[in-house]
Amino acid sequence: MKNDMMKYKGYKASISYDEMDRIFVGEVFGISDSLNFHGSSIDELEQSFHNCIDNYIDYCASIGKEPQRAFTGSFNVRTTPSIHAQASEYAAENGMSLNQVVTKAMEFFLKKNYKKA
Repeated sequence: MKNDMMKYKGYKASISYDEMDRIFVGEVFGISDSLNFHGSSIDELEQSFHNCIDNYIDYCASIGKEPQRAFTGSFNVRTTPSIHAQASEYAAENGMSLNQVVTKAMEFFLKKNYKKA
């Protein structure tokens, strides 16, 4: 099974392999701050990821900044004007907000198409 993601303290990172440098490279996603790490083995990569997150949290505390948390539940959606209009009309006709329509559509899609391992 392919699993190219790591998780630690609520943060998630995508993993790739750099053939030229012969190392695994990780990038934390879901936040706007740039957090990257690497390792030449899986164990080294995992330790590097943990250090990256722990250092980020410590650094934020030292400068009085709240560390960003991944997936706050808010994001921008770009679609066609036609889909935007149809979704807005559906929301109005059904006493829902546009956010509720988008959430329902995403839930439906993910239940049908995404199976967690």
